[in-house]
Amino acid sequence: MVYDLVSGLDKTQFDIAIACGSDAGAFFKKVATLGVPIHIFETKTPYKPYYTLLYRIWLISKFYKKHNYDIVHSWQWSSDWTEALAARFAGVKWLYTKKAMGFASKHWQIKSKLADFIVTINDEMSAYFPNKKQQALIPLGIDTLYYSPDPFLKPADADSTKFHIITVANLVPVKGIEVLLQAIQLLDDSSITLTILGDCDNAYGQRMIALCAQLDVHHQVKFLGKQLDVRPYIAAADLYVIPTLDEGRKEGMPMALVEAMSMGTPVIGSDITGINFVLKDFRTLLFEAGQPDQLALRINTIKNMPIESRLKLGQDLRTYCQEHFTMDAFISAHDTLYKTLLQDGIVS
Repeated sequence: MVYDLVSGLDKTQFDIAIACGSDAGAFFKKVATLGVPIHIFETKTPYKPYYTLLYRIWLISKFYKKHNYDIVHSWQWSSDWTEALAARFAGVKWLYTKKAMGFASKHWQIKSKLADFIVTINDEMSAYFPNKKQQALIPLGIDTLYYSPDPFLKPADADSTKFHIITVANLVPVKGIEVLLQAIQLLDDSSITLTILGDCDNAYGQRMIALCAQLDVHHQVKFLGKQLDVRPYIAAADLYVIPTLDEGRKEGMPMALVEAMSMGTPVIGSDITGINFVLKDFRTLLFEAGQPDQLALRINTIKNMPIESRLKLGQDLRTYCQEHFTMDAFISAHDTLYKTLLQDGIVS
């Protein structure tokens, strides 16, 4: 999101820099191609030891002052408030994007009180800040030209007798892959195949591989590990499923789901916060989290659709993304927000 935002903002109006904690990894090299200053500098600091906390916050404030920033926009996922306090010391406008659903600790409340503005990414988050007028819902954006089915036509020799399901996930227990595997077993339909993309070398991934054997669906399921480009796999699928294990689970805004929708692939998701925000106009594509029998019914409904109806559903989902989750709208909303915070002039 930061890469796309920096790439899309008007450089004649915004003088942009990026601060991050490390220059390691392949993606850093891609970020460097943006041609904006990148500072390897931590803009937050641990609370302890308390007796040096104010000094360490002052060092961050000194960094802000040195570069004469007008606005600091934080994409930190945590409840840390030290960077917000540093911005206050420096007299700099500070805002953050709320990406995850946690809000229980007092640190989130401190962070939110210190913030000049809060950006939320789904319609439930605003309830976290009932007295905060300086907030706005700006859904995350997607490049619908990049996530397009057009370059990925299904091969002519594709097996039309198979119904191919795909899921893309960081394989951790809350993702509920077992719910999807149990639904496959309940359907008892050998024409259904499932591809799972995500690192399966961890303990949970290995448990899911073992569960396939226990449920006797191993011949229908492929674990392909982590893939840098998921588009060819999504385009080849008839259905994308995002399951979760627990109805109490909450997501910010699941971009893997939006990517599948933008690719024109029919989707099914569990009815939890974040997923139901993305699919709020497609309620029939939701199922109760942790209920494999409901998921099996939803899968069977999509599978039994005439091919023309499935294609139309996929196109409707793609059109919805083009109307509600575009990168252009995402960038434009931030352009307006930054200018409103400072009213006029070039913004740093």
